Amino acid sequence: MAAHKSSKRKIDILVLSDIHLGTYGCHAKELLFYLKSVKPKMIILNGDIIDIWQFNKRYWPKSHMKVVRYFLNLISKGVKIYYITGNHDETLRRFAGMKLGSLKLLNKMVVDLDNGKKAWFFHGDVFDVTMKHSKWLAKLGGIGYDSLILINRFVNFISEKVFQKGKLSLSKKIKNSVKSAVKFINDFETVAAEIGVNNKYDYVICGHIHHPEMKTIHTSKGSIEYLNSGDWIENLTSLEYNEGKWSIYHFDYQEFKKEKTNENEKEEIEPSNNLLFDSLLQEFNMLN
Repeated sequence: MAAHKSSKRKIDILVLSDIHLGTYGCHAKELLFYLKSVKPKMIILNGDIIDIWQFNKRYWPKSHMKVVRYFLNLISKGVKIYYITGNHDETLRRFAGMKLGSLKLLNKMVVDLDNGKKAWFFHGDVFDVTMKHSKWLAKLGGIGYDSLILINRFVNFISEKVFQKGKLSLSKKIKNSVKSAVKFINDFETVAAEIGVNNKYDYVICGHIHHPEMKTIHTSKGSIEYLNSGDWIENLTSLEYNEGKWSIYHFDYQEFKKEKTNENEKEEIEPSNNLLFDSLLQEFNMLN
């Protein structure tokens, strides 16, 4: 593990979204492995980091707590972290503007990059018609999505242990095969680009749709670079900005497996929500 820590990649800006801590689909162990491999100057958490919609006090694995502690540790060291609210953590929107050490809670933000360009960050649920007019339907869909993740885990267990084959994502296959889902993604990207162009931004950076992307979108009023950080449910991706350039990071399972063969760490469940609260309280007291 020492070699892994000593070879941290330096990043100017790290963008993460749709981690969904507190749900069965969250790949917290993989995320923590990735976070320990990089050294960002700034982190932007672009929504749906903690899934308050589906938060269940009976399900909060130790790995999820470790991710929270890792961010708190960075805050204690003065690393700038901006938490942009999403729809699954929308309860936090009423606290927009709040600061805690080097952490700031926002609903959207504009960053002046070192290359003289402006990047506009927001989660993206404002474009979702289901979110605006039928929130109950969106929440129901979230429960169904989480159930599909559980089924997916069982299928992958059989695929790997019995048939000696790799993993597959049922939810990803379903979304990629449904034309309406593809159209929704295209429409989402187009609307985001048009608003970004109208505001004279150089980059528009979203989350929400769990679809990592980096491309130039041309509109009738101009062009803009559209970027999406993806998620840590299906794609396990992030956006990295370094030396004036953006790139999409895709999680390396091979490196992860090599590391885990040496650790054999057992996943644990936090005994109660009270212990979780006490542990978080201790972490926050360390920042004061």
